[in-house]
Amino acid sequence: MPIGSPGSPAPSASGNQQSSYRGALAVVTTLFFMWGFLTCLNDILVPHLKSIFELNYRQVMLIQFAFFGAYFLFSIPSAKVIDWIGYQRSMVVGLLAMGLGAFLFVPAAAVPSYPLFLMALIVLAAGITCLQVAANPYVTVLGPSETASSRLNLTQAFNSLGTFLAPFFGGVLILSAAPKTIAEIRALPAGALQAYRLHEAATVKLPYVGLGIALVLLAIVIGSFKLPKIEQAQHHLGEKINDSLWKHPNLIFGAIAIFVYVGAEVSIGSFLVNYFSQPEIGGLTEKAAANLVAFYWGGAMVGRFIGSGVLQKMKTGRLLGICAICAAALVAASMLATGHLAMWTMILVGLFNSIMFPSIFTLGVAELGPLTGDGSGIMIMAIVGGAIIPLTQGAIADRIGIHHAFFLPVICYIYILFFALSGSKPNSQRRARR
Repeated sequence: MPIGSPGSPAPSASGNQQSSYRGALAVVTTLFFMWGFLTCLNDILVPHLKSIFELNYRQVMLIQFAFFGAYFLFSIPSAKVIDWIGYQRSMVVGLLAMGLGAFLFVPAAAVPSYPLFLMALIVLAAGITCLQVAANPYVTVLGPSETASSRLNLTQAFNSLGTFLAPFFGGVLILSAAPKTIAEIRALPAGALQAYRLHEAATVKLPYVGLGIALVLLAIVIGSFKLPKIEQAQHHLGEKINDSLWKHPNLIFGAIAIFVYVGAEVSIGSFLVNYFSQPEIGGLTEKAAANLVAFYWGGAMVGRFIGSGVLQKMKTGRLLGICAICAAALVAASMLATGHLAMWTMILVGLFNSIMFPSIFTLGVAELGPLTGDGSGIMIMAIVGGAIIPLTQGAIADRIGIHHAFFLPVICYIYILFFALSGSKPNSQRRARR
């Protein structure tokens, strides 16, 4: 079904079609879980590689820059792949690329080489980009337009389940040993230093090989499953459409909102282990801090399950605005506090992040019809905010300290409030106001 105006009636579906939609939704939901899991593992790689390669905050944020920068590079090509081979085959291509990226962690760890780790992350993220460009709009059009936001929040809840479990997984398999301090590492002789790096880098091999095998198997399952085709929401190559993406302000404002939202969410998640390790905040070990990071992402999971139900009764823009205000207030409170108050106010931000991405995405692609796939490419490309904003915050943290560098996410949430109240209105509502 094309995504129409909020008040437009959805075409009726037969019982068999509704059953087909539910089955397809269940299958596609597994994809959301996998890319959430893999994305959140970056929050464990950040402190791990920071210790191994003696990196400062700006240098270690190149992990997120490489990963989320791939969204900028590969989103538009992914949209063209959808036009060429369709939604389902694009999902398979994305999964296989993700599997390749996971396997590339083995040679990166064997050297070990920080640039090779970044290259593996770029390949992994390229696959996730293709998956997101295909799966997000597919879920929004897989049923009535009135429940598109609720439906995407539900699938994104399983994405958050992956982000919730990943820190526990990474904490056990990657951060199992107590890391040496920078001073201890620099005191090691050259031979011992290389042996230390080889040993610590090798801890990523088993997790990522296992994930690579799981991704290839999932690609086979998705490729063999008969997913329903949604022709009305697909733009075929060579087909002329009397419309333009740039005629939809909600898409443009929505892309900026995705940029700042992902940037804020990733910035917070990336710094939590180091933030909770600060003596004035928690003074925790990296492994203990990694377990607390799971509660940040777990809050997003709980919030999306709740949000899926609330959005059946409340307008998406209104709920998005409320969450933006709460998230900004909590980050500001953490900056002004210390100890457990600073820790738990930051963790609670995850709860209010919960409905933001699916709600912004749904509002951004509203009324695009056959341009939905291309619009999705623009929206997913804006995830590059997860590369730029954390890197910027890392540079700020090197100058003023990690505690007060979180003012940047506060600014991001203020923009999301604008989008929720004004920028998200589709053309039908803008014309009705004239």
